[in-house]
Amino acid sequence: MKRPRFLPDNFTLAMIATVIAASFFPCHGQGEVIFNNITHIAVSLLFFLHGAKLSREAVVAGITHWRLHLLVMLCTFALFPLLGLLLKPVLTPLVTPDLYLGILFLCMLPSTVQSSIAFTAAARGNVPAAICSASASNLFGIFLTPVLVGLLTSAQMAGGSPLDSALQIALQLLLPFIAGQIARRWIGGWVERNKALTRLVDQGSILLVVYTAFSEAVGQGLWHDVSWATLAGLMVVNALLLGLVMFISAQAARRLGFNREDRIAIVFCGSKKSLASGVPMAKVLFAGGALGAVVLPLMLFHQLQLMVCAVLAQRYAKEVD
Repeated sequence: MKRPRFLPDNFTLAMIATVIAASFFPCHGQGEVIFNNITHIAVSLLFFLHGAKLSREAVVAGITHWRLHLLVMLCTFALFPLLGLLLKPVLTPLVTPDLYLGILFLCMLPSTVQSSIAFTAAARGNVPAAICSASASNLFGIFLTPVLVGLLTSAQMAGGSPLDSALQIALQLLLPFIAGQIARRWIGGWVERNKALTRLVDQGSILLVVYTAFSEAVGQGLWHDVSWATLAGLMVVNALLLGLVMFISAQAARRLGFNREDRIAIVFCGSKKSLASGVPMAKVLFAGGALGAVVLPLMLFHQLQLMVCAVLAQRYAKEVD
């Protein structure tokens, strides 16, 4: 039976179901401790598998293109946070204070890896450079995101100082990634042949974090504070941010003289935010009921960026057909 076109992908449906389950059946007490431990193990396993999968040859092939990588980093860690701060007078009437905090957190996150590369390839852009930029963004984000959160927000961070939070994130994300790179010589081929396993761990770890985050947020009255009008305002804010960054990054790449393939990689790598890295980071950086509100803008932005980039990649590809 053919899948109806109006239905979202399976992962989006699973994430919606997870939020509904957490809203009606949140975990408490010992169950919450068990879910938190399982989530921690799943996230560490995810980054171990990413480390084992990432080809060093692909990184070397793209690492020399430093101008492209610098522009992507500036879009990811400078342009996004700057827009989040400058647009505060426009954003705050549309969303609650906790959701605005989530928007700022979204702006400080690294780029995606898989979708940035996939869309760059579909649009016939510079794939090796996209691999290197997206991967470097995630590695630098382990340290830059907690520092930016500490500098640009007045929220009380769960891990204490930004340095403490960066250390916690490095232990949970970077250490398994390095272990995966070391183990690549023995298990890299097996991981490449079993990509479904990485996807299962990727999506499963996100769903676990979403469930525990929303369980705690529901207990703190999240859905009493977030109305349908607020959700609609949040979608408008996300669309505004994504549109501005895509336009500015495309214009900057063109004015700096990058060729078509490089411009495609810059737009797709510089405009995305990682759900896979962002949700575990939020769990380390934020505590209490604010966690659910903090990850909600990221969840919506993730879906929006996939839909917009899918359309844009098709348009880029048609230009050379």
